[in-house]
Amino acid sequence: MKTDKNTVIGFVLLGVLFFLYFWYSNKQQTAVLELKKKQEDSLARVQASKVVPVDSTTARLDSLKRDSASRVAIAGDFTTAALGSESLVVLENKLMKVTFTNKGGQVKQVALKNYTRPDKQIVVLADDSQIGYAINTGTNRSANTTDLLFTADAPSRNSDGSQTIRFHITSPSGETVAHTYTLREDDYKVDWQLQLQGADRLLSQGLLNFQWKSETHQLERSAEYERQMSNICFSEGGEFDYISAKTDHTFEKPVQWVSVVQQFFNSTLIAKNGFNGGQVKWQRMTDSSHRLAKTEASLQMKVPVTASVDVPLQLYYGPSDYAILKKQAPEMDRIVNLGRDMYSFVRPINKFVIMPVFDFFASFVTNYGWVVLLLTLFIRLVTSPLTYSSYLSGAKMKVLRPELDVLKQKFGSDQQGFAMEQMKLFREAGVNPLGGCIPALLQIPIFFALYSFFNSNIALRGQSFLWSHDLSSYDVIAKLPFSIPLGFGDHISLFTITAVVTSFLISIYNMSMTPTQDNPMLKYMPYIFPFMLLFIFNRLPSALTWYYTVSNLVTLGLQFVIQRYIINHDKILAKIEEKRKAPKSKSKWQTRYEQMMESQKKLQDLKDKNQKRK
Repeated sequence: MKTDKNTVIGFVLLGVLFFLYFWYSNKQQTAVLELKKKQEDSLARVQASKVVPVDSTTARLDSLKRDSASRVAIAGDFTTAALGSESLVVLENKLMKVTFTNKGGQVKQVALKNYTRPDKQIVVLADDSQIGYAINTGTNRSANTTDLLFTADAPSRNSDGSQTIRFHITSPSGETVAHTYTLREDDYKVDWQLQLQGADRLLSQGLLNFQWKSETHQLERSAEYERQMSNICFSEGGEFDYISAKTDHTFEKPVQWVSVVQQFFNSTLIAKNGFNGGQVKWQRMTDSSHRLAKTEASLQMKVPVTASVDVPLQLYYGPSDYAILKKQAPEMDRIVNLGRDMYSFVRPINKFVIMPVFDFFASFVTNYGWVVLLLTLFIRLVTSPLTYSSYLSGAKMKVLRPELDVLKQKFGSDQQGFAMEQMKLFREAGVNPLGGCIPALLQIPIFFALYSFFNSNIALRGQSFLWSHDLSSYDVIAKLPFSIPLGFGDHISLFTITAVVTSFLISIYNMSMTPTQDNPMLKYMPYIFPFMLLFIFNRLPSALTWYYTVSNLVTLGLQFVIQRYIINHDKILAKIEEKRKAPKSKSKWQTRYEQMMESQKKLQDLKDKNQKRK
């Protein structure tokens, strides 16, 4: 026992030393960075003092002349596309405000009216994005449409309430490029009709090569966590796929749509007739800025080599809401991550159980914290029959504990002999020693299902509950002056603490129900797991840690009620005695296990005899 106490004290001291080390190391690194910044600023001031001042007015005029000459050269026969300056046109409906620019005749940015960032500013998408394609502007000349200035017609309102804006450029010989955008009421999707007159001269061999460049920016509390949740999704050959760890993907089959995805929002380019192929390159940022990722997509489309060509496209800028995305394009609802790859087995659980039940409770309960609580109670109610059987198995183990203690004293250090007799006792009593593992095994698929669901459910975004201001992100009750590694971060989450404390109480209770262990590692393993949860949970959505807390409280309550008022230990003991008297039939597994244990025991006895002879 003294050795075990020393082990515990050693672990505690080691933990304190690690904490002090990480705090001191972080402080030293901060000091070094500050010193380095001062040195760089000093060098920059010295270099700046050596620069010969230039007349800013002259420099600006020279720059404008060079830019104007470059635009004229690029525009070729489309001379009007090189003249003038950028101008903006705005269309809006109840859901969003879309700003268009005549430079490239494209969307410049989209403001989502019903969503705000943590700083209370409106969520803005596509503010650092451009979509264009190459056209022939003259003999041996070509340009990307993003470099050309289009002429904008006055916006018009249609009979169905939708709005339309048209951008166009025309050459003296009659070639015309027109972009017509239509924004419908109550819709996050913009219809984009691309029209080419003289397409056989504007395009080389009827090939439209779209270039989409995009850079996403932080919209949630933690840029680091939002980067982790970001990815590129697409539909290739009619099947959904995505890249997250990879940095590029080459399309070998027709592409229906490509989407730049953040945690709760996405920008998607949809081709009604599909792209023939292409490539996408994606780079997740690793710095401490508000930038998340950069995307460059090249998408090819083969069109008829005729004088007139119409290409129907669509642009979606909006929330990654399952119900909304399901109406946009085939497979777009899979942008919402309900379980992928090795966790794809939880997608049916989310799609057919968790999501419908959650939406049902949310239809009449306004606070989503209570919705999560009701969802937790529903899950526990459904799994209660299996949970009860595990508690019954635990009660049988508790009844047999005095006999196990006697066997332990009898065999002493002979672990193999004790294991054989313990298995024999369990068989006689009709006890399954693994029966108590059922709740833990049930938690695995349910936890992964809820992890995916709460991380991708935009309904939780910005919803406050108790001390949490946003159930889709972690709650903060204390901000640390340093960052603790291993995923803990620079804050303390109270819901994480409640989840860890309740898990610790369950571990203590389960230890009291199982036979004592001589191995210190096995003895303290149930206490190590709740400690590990502290680092795993601290950055997870508070909806998930709140669920875990409620689930643990339900477990503790059920264990107390079932063990005290439902399960009769005297009856269990009487049934065990009856089973002992009844004839037993061994299963193949039990027979093989006993044979293996007997072989190991004989081998150990032989080793002991050889050692005594030496």
